[in-house]
Amino acid sequence: MARDHLTEIIIFAALFLLVSGMGFVAARWRRPDTMHSLDEWGLGGRSFGSWITWFLIGGDLYTAYTFVAVPALVFGAGAAGFFAVPYTIVVYPLVFLVLIKLWSVSHVHGFVTPADFVRARFGSPTLALVVAITGIVATMPYIALQLVGIEAVLKAMGVNGHWPIIIAFVILAAYTYQSGLRAPALIAFVKDVLIYLVIIVAVLYIPAKLGGWGDIFDAAKTKFDKTPAPGDGITIAGSGQLNYAMLALGSAMALFLYPHSITGVLASRSRNVIKRNMAALPAYSFVLGLIALLGYMAIAAGVKPVSTDGKPDTNTVVPLLFDHMFPDWFAGVAFAAVGIGALVPAAIMSIAAANLFTRNIYKEYINRDATAKQEATVSKLVSLIVKAGAVVCILALDPQFSIDLQLIGGVIILQTLPAVGLGLLTRWFHRGALIAGWAAGMTAGLWMLYQIPNPAKGKEHFGGSAYPLSDLGLDTKMAIYTGMLALAVNVIVAVAGTLICRAAKLADGEDATRAADYLADEGDPRVKDLELSAST
Repeated sequence: MARDHLTEIIIFAALFLLVSGMGFVAARWRRPDTMHSLDEWGLGGRSFGSWITWFLIGGDLYTAYTFVAVPALVFGAGAAGFFAVPYTIVVYPLVFLVLIKLWSVSHVHGFVTPADFVRARFGSPTLALVVAITGIVATMPYIALQLVGIEAVLKAMGVNGHWPIIIAFVILAAYTYQSGLRAPALIAFVKDVLIYLVIIVAVLYIPAKLGGWGDIFDAAKTKFDKTPAPGDGITIAGSGQLNYAMLALGSAMALFLYPHSITGVLASRSRNVIKRNMAALPAYSFVLGLIALLGYMAIAAGVKPVSTDGKPDTNTVVPLLFDHMFPDWFAGVAFAAVGIGALVPAAIMSIAAANLFTRNIYKEYINRDATAKQEATVSKLVSLIVKAGAVVCILALDPQFSIDLQLIGGVIILQTLPAVGLGLLTRWFHRGALIAGWAAGMTAGLWMLYQIPNPAKGKEHFGGSAYPLSDLGLDTKMAIYTGMLALAVNVIVAVAGTLICRAAKLADGEDATRAADYLADEGDPRVKDLELSAST
C-alpha cells in the first residue's frame, strides 16, 4: 500500500520536483541572446566544457537501464548480466579517435546530427534519411526503458497504474521544450551525485546486513544451481561465452551510434574536452559493476519481484532491495536517484530524435527554406511526440525484462555503423551499396530477432538477442549476438555492392568534406550550412 511508504514517497516527490524545477530554470543558465536555433536549443550552444560534458555524457549513457535493467538481468540470469561492464570499458578507446573526427567535421559544417554528416560525406539525402529514421526508431525503446525505470520505483512504493508515468512525461516534456539540452546538462549534476551516494552506501551497508560478500555469492550460486534454464549461472557456461563476448563488443560499437550519445559529444566546445572525457568516463564503469552486483544482493536478501498480471516484474528487484534494506528516508533518496536517472537520458534522447527529424526529414523533404527559428520550433514539437511515443511503448508492450528493449534497439542502430562509423574513416563505400547493406542488415537482424523464442517468459518471438548458430546449420550449442550477425551481413553487402557499383561505373555522390575538416578545433573557421542538392 502506498500509505506504508509515505516517507519514501514524500522524499522521492520532493527531489523529483526539485530537479524538475532545475529543468525549467536551465533555460536561463548560460542563456544566449536567443534559443531559436538547434545550435542553442538542441546542442547547448556547442559550448560545454570538460566538467559539464562529463556529467552530461555520463548522465546520458548511465541511465535507468543501468540502475534497473542490468541488476534485473543479473538477478534473473546471473553472470550474463555483467556484459554491460566490459562493453562500457571497451567503448571509450574504441570510439576515441572516431568521435574526435566527428566533432571536428561537425564543427566546420554545422552538423547537428549523424545523418547530417552522412548526407555531406556521401552526397546522398536518401542515405541520410535512412540513418535518421533508424536513429529515431532505435531511440524510442531506449526512452521507454527510462520510463520503465520510474514505473519500477513507483511499484516498489505501492503506487500502481500508468498515470504516474504520464505525469512524469508531462513534466519532462515541459522543461525539455523550454530549456532544450541545457535542462539535462544541469540536472545531470544532481543525478550523478545522488547515484554515487546511493551506490557507495549500498555496497558498504547492504553486504554488512546480509553477512558479507561470501554469503551473497553463495546465495546466488545456490539459486542458479537449481535453475534449469541454460546459460543462467554464477559463471558463464562455455556455450554462452561467444554470445557474451559478441554482445559486449556489439553493444560497445552501438553505444556511440545512438543519436543521444552523439548529441552529448557535439555539445562539447573542443576536441580536448572530448579527449578528457573519453579518458575520465570509465570511472562510471566501476560504478556500473557495483550496480550490477545489486542483482546478487537482491537474491541474498530474498527479494520477490512485484507481480504484474500474474507475472513477476524483475525490473522491481532493485527498488524492492532498497525498500527492504534501507531506512525509509534513505530509500526515498535511492528511489529519487533512479527516477532522476531516467529523466536526464530521456530528455537528451528526445532532443536527439527530434533533431534528426527536423534536419534530415523536415528540412530535407518538407521545407528546404526553413529558418533557424522554424527548425528549433519543429524540434521542440517533435520532442513532445517522441516522448508520447515512448509512453505508448510502455502501455502497448510487455515491459518484463526491459533490457530486451535496449538490445533490440542496439541491433537496429548497429546497422548505421558502415555509413557513420566507417564513413568517418574512409570514403571508399558507394552510397547505393551502403543503402543496400543497411536494408540487408536490418532485414536479417529483425528476422533473427523474430525467430528467437523465450519459453521462460512465454514469448514465441523477440524473446532475446542471442541467435543459435545451430539455426544456421552449424553443429554447435553456441549462440551469438544477433546484432553482430546482422552487421556482418550489412558490411558484406556494402563491400560487394561497392565493388559492383565501381565496376559498373555507377555515379556516386560528391563528398562535401575535406581531409582538413576532420582535424579542425575550437576557434577554426566554421561554415554553418551546406547547400542542399537534389542528388540521391
